[in-house]
Amino acid sequence: MNYYNEIKKELINNEAYKKVKDYSKNRHELETYYNVGKLLVEAQGGEARAKYGNRLIEEYSKRLTNELGKGYSTRNLKRMRKFYLFQKGTPLVAQLHWSHYVILLSLKSNSEISYYINEVKNHNLSKRELQVKINNNEYERLPNSTKNKLINKGKENVQDYIKDPIIIKNNKNYNKISEKVLQQLILEDIPSFLKELGEGFTFIENEYKIKLGNEYNYIDLLLFNIKFNCYVVIELKVTKLKKEHVGQIEVYMNYINKNIKTIYQDKTIGIIICKKNNAFVIEYSSDDRIFSKEYILK
Repeated sequence: MNYYNEIKKELINNEAYKKVKDYSKNRHELETYYNVGKLLVEAQGGEARAKYGNRLIEEYSKRLTNELGKGYSTRNLKRMRKFYLFQKGTPLVAQLHWSHYVILLSLKSNSEISYYINEVKNHNLSKRELQVKINNNEYERLPNSTKNKLINKGKENVQDYIKDPIIIKNNKNYNKISEKVLQQLILEDIPSFLKELGEGFTFIENEYKIKLGNEYNYIDLLLFNIKFNCYVVIELKVTKLKKEHVGQIEVYMNYINKNIKTIYQDKTIGIIICKKNNAFVIEYSSDDRIFSKEYILK
């Protein structure tokens, strides 16, 4: 087989197809680059050799640029090869365009690419929105247990996609942060905060009033997770995590379970967002529904 001619034919057909202005245009472009990547791997003698052999790609790039014009640089051909190696054997995702993949294929691992593909697919992210998520190191801030689940396709839990640390926007550049100020910063951009927590979180109320005996107490933030069908109690701390914080949130969670939760909903979880974590406090807590995460202001 003359691999160069086959690659050239694929690319010429794609240029002609770009004039079609409908949904199939994007799919055809992705299929073209997938096929080109496949041909490049085969021309280089298979997958193992393709990862290291770039001389052939440099040769093809020069010839294609001379004969077809711009757009076929060595970098782009390498992207097509990597696209094939990543996508091989799996269906193409309709929501992604090649401009998404140009960003994604520069990432370190396949599990990281898969995470952001799901984010684009689930939230219809534009190229710019995708880049913002990557710049915020969303994947890197996931727990290692979640990354393993992404690789092994394990069952997800409500806490899996809570970032650590959680980024809270400090648009007013406060220097001194109290719990009240931290709460206000969150409320000023509640959609961003909920996205930092992961999938399915919805806001119910801040300073949610509950009565314990003859005294009123106030839950900093009360949320509900639609995906996992449970209430979520959030407590904000601007200090290092302490054992008293765990006891406090556990009381609030038990109150919600006893007085608010229905029999059709799962048990309440608690998230303590603190300035500095203390792994030992959580490790020796008897309640595995309580999680602690650090925050940073940005």
